[in-house]
Order: sequence, then structure tokens, then C-alpha cells
Amino acid sequence: MDKLKQMESFVAVATRGSLTAAARAEGVAPAIMGRRLDALEERLGVKLLLRTTRRLSLTHEGSAFLEDCQRLLADIATAEAGVSAGGVKASGHLRVTAPAGFGRRHVAPLVPRFRELHADVTISLNLSDRVVDMAREGYDCAVRVGDLPDSSLVSVRLADNRRLCVATPEYLKRHGTPQTPQDLARFDCLVLSSEASQTRGWAFRVPGEGTQDAAMENGAGADGELIHYRPQGPLDCSDGQVLHDWCLAGYGIAWRSTWEVEADVSAGRLVPVLEDYAAPPNGIYVVFPQRKHLPLRLRLWLDFLKHHYGQPAFWQSRR
Repeated sequence: MDKLKQMESFVAVATRGSLTAAARAEGVAPAIMGRRLDALEERLGVKLLLRTTRRLSLTHEGSAFLEDCQRLLADIATAEAGVSAGGVKASGHLRVTAPAGFGRRHVAPLVPRFRELHADVTISLNLSDRVVDMAREGYDCAVRVGDLPDSSLVSVRLADNRRLCVATPEYLKRHGTPQTPQDLARFDCLVLSSEASQTRGWAFRVPGEGTQDAAMENGAGADGELIHYRPQGPLDCSDGQVLHDWCLAGYGIAWRSTWEVEADVSAGRLVPVLEDYAAPPNGIYVVFPQRKHLPLRLRLWLDFLKHHYGQPAFWQSRR
């Protein structure tokens, strides 16, 4: 029980950003929260939080441990609900938001299937590339892709997501295959327009030391360093789905997420290139406000997402 309380206190302090805010939410003195954190760090033998009089920040170990704690606490809450709820049926309204492209392909098809299992739950799905303010706009949870900003929200990682350079076999047969990121200057790159995201360009991991082209930002150095390349191409668009369609039509090379192209790669419609330079994966997450007791409908929805997103066949079958 002490271990669990220490983990809960650590998550509360890390997500709320201060001992005082976490202590106020729990109704205890800040000194009690501090003692719990001290005991946790002493037991683990690592520093999880760097605390000063003016700010609080997570260490590298603290960031990793926070994600694990959030997942474990969510699993414990789900397990308890499964026992205590017994024959209680989920009911009420669930408000979910997700990025437009990802949501159309990988969230929207699951919504009616979830409701088939829980007929007393009604669902509103918002698809928008705007990062909504969940508390202010009244959403129960959000599906998000990529690195998450610091916030007071609880995040659960559902799956890995990688970015790949892809092209059709026919395009590569006509134009050849790039061997390094610098080679992309000689190919038709299908890029997001300047007003869209990806302002830093396409990310690659350098597999070894070497001198990079001037178009490479951040330079090149130690093995495994992340670099960014800003390709130029004859076609650009602010909509990622259009770039995907152009790529499938054979108009050039695109840098797309695995959630978007994995089915095409599995079917042979697209071929990955520059795989030796692929950047490390980021994540696909579900985030929700910190709550002591999650509604049963939300717990079941989170489990439903984890079940489907945890199956490789789910991603390979989506077109």
C-alpha cells in the first residue's frame, strides 16, 4: 500500500507541476507529499524529480517512470472496476477527440463497434488537427499521435508510430532508389506546405559519422544522432491524405506515418526507402484528465482501444 501511495503521489506531483498543487488536490500538507517522494526515490535509488524553490522538473529516469506509473495505475483502476462493477452496465455520454486523418482511419471505425458492445453509451467523436483544451471543452479523452507536451493529463501509450519514406515500386523503377537522405534532392519529394506542420522537415537517424549536406539541420556527428532534412519538391499540400494519394499514384517519395501506410507497404503498393536512416518511433497515446475514479464507459473505451491498437494485424488491415 505504501508503494502504491508513493506512486500515486509521484504522478500527482509530476502532472500538476508542484508539491503544493498535488497536496491541495489530495487534501494533505505539501510536506507529506515531499516525504512520500523522498521515500520513493530512496527506495528506487534514483532521482526522479529535480526540485528547487521556483520550479520542478522530471529527470530522464523520472520521465520513463512516470509513463510506467500512469499505465500501472490505470490498469489497477480498470481491474478494480471489473470486480466492483459486477453486472453494472456502462451508460452515459462519451466525448472523444482525435486528429483528423488518424481519426478517420483508426478511431471512427471503432466507435460503432464499441457501441455494439455497450448499447447504453452514446458517443460524440470530434476530428480536428487542433489540440483541444479537454477540460475547457468537456472531452473525456483524446487520441494523440507524436511526442506529447508536458501537461496535467494522464497519458497511456497505445502503440508505436514511425515515419517512413515511401514510394511506389514503379516510381523507384523509373527513377532509382535514394541511398542517403542527401540523395532526396534528386527525387520528387511530396511535402507538406509551409503553413502545415513538419516545419523542421523530415527526421532521420544518422547510422554513422559523416559530413552532411548543408540542407541538414543540426549537423551530423555521433552515431545515432537525429538530423532533419527539408526536401524541396514539385508538389506540396497542406493535407497529408492528399500526399498519401499522390504517392500511391506514383508522383514521388513521401514521408508518412506507419499508421497511414503500413497496409500499403504490406500489400506491396508502397516500398520503404532509407530504412537504415529511419528515425526512432514516437507514440500513439490516449490522454485523459487526472481523476480518482474514471467512469466505467471511459475505462471500457480505453481498454477497447488498447486491445485493438495492440494487435499488429489491426494496422496492416487498415486501408
